[in-house]
Amino acid sequence: MNKTCPCGSQKALAQCCMPYITNHSAPTAEVLMRSRYTAFTLHLADYLFQTTSLAERRFTSKREILEWAQQNTWLKLEVLASTAQTVTFKAYFLDAKGQAQVHHEKSTFKEVHGKWYYVKGKLEP
Repeated sequence: MNKTCPCGSQKALAQCCMPYITNHSAPTAEVLMRSRYTAFTLHLADYLFQTTSLAERRFTSKREILEWAQQNTWLKLEVLASTAQTVTFKAYFLDAKGQAQVHHEKSTFKEVHGKWYYVKGKLEP
């Protein structure tokens, strides 16, 4: 049985986000954002690091990404709006203490040489 993709598409993981994760390439900002959420749920820090813009990588590490991904239990992704370069979403999760949390962010993405990268996120109220 195919596992449903965590990104909320209702498609099988193997036909949804996994091809983008495997190839480190997504066709749009929204697809990249959804595949990054899936990577958080699967603890795939390499993909998260590689799909962060080069300018922003110096502010984080694979180890930090992996730790944050592992200490939370990811529940659901809700995409609220998207444009060619931004995605506003809510990621629902349980933190390390088991407390329900919502990460509400407007993310900015940039396409460089045919590949999309996460640039930055602004927390939304």
